[in-house]
Amino acid sequence: MRDSAFQNDAFHNSDDAVTALDDDQCWERLRGQVLGRLVTHVGDVLDIFPVNYVVDDGTILFRTAEGSKLIELTVNDEVLFEVDDYSDDEAWSVVVRGRARRLDTSAEVERADGLGLSPWIPTLKYIYVRIVAHAVSGRAFPRGPEPERYGVASY
Repeated sequence: MRDSAFQNDAFHNSDDAVTALDDDQCWERLRGQVLGRLVTHVGDVLDIFPVNYVVDDGTILFRTAEGSKLIELTVNDEVLFEVDDYSDDEAWSVVVRGRARRLDTSAEVERADGLGLSPWIPTLKYIYVRIVAHAVSGRAFPRGPEPERYGVASY
C-alpha cells in the first residue's frame, strides 16, 4: 500500500505533471488563439494590455491607436507576450520574449491589411505593431483534482 501511495505522490509531483513545449508546439498554440496579453516595461512601471492578434510568419502582429501602449513601446521595445488556454482536461501557457516595432512602410502596412486583423472594440486602430520573438517558451499540463495533501488516504 505504501508503494502505491508513493507512486501516486510521485505522479502528482508538479515537475512530472508539467510538459515543456518546444518552439513548434508554442507557435502552433499561438496560431490557434486570437487574444493575448502584451507586457510593457518603462522605468519602474510594468503594464499589461489585452490585444487581439494574428501570427504572421513567425511573428505576432496586432493593431493599436496612439496612446500609452504605443508610447511605452517607443520608449522600450522589449516586451513579453503571453497566451494561454484551458479545457476541463488540460491547460497551457506560451510566453514570447521579443521586441515590438511599429510598421512604418506602406508595403508593410498593405501586407498587414491583407491578414484580416480587425479591432474587437469599435475604435479606429490604424497602427500595426509587430513583435519579433527572441525566445518562446511554453508549458502544458493536465488538469485534475488536487492529490492528497498529507499522504493520508480517506477510507
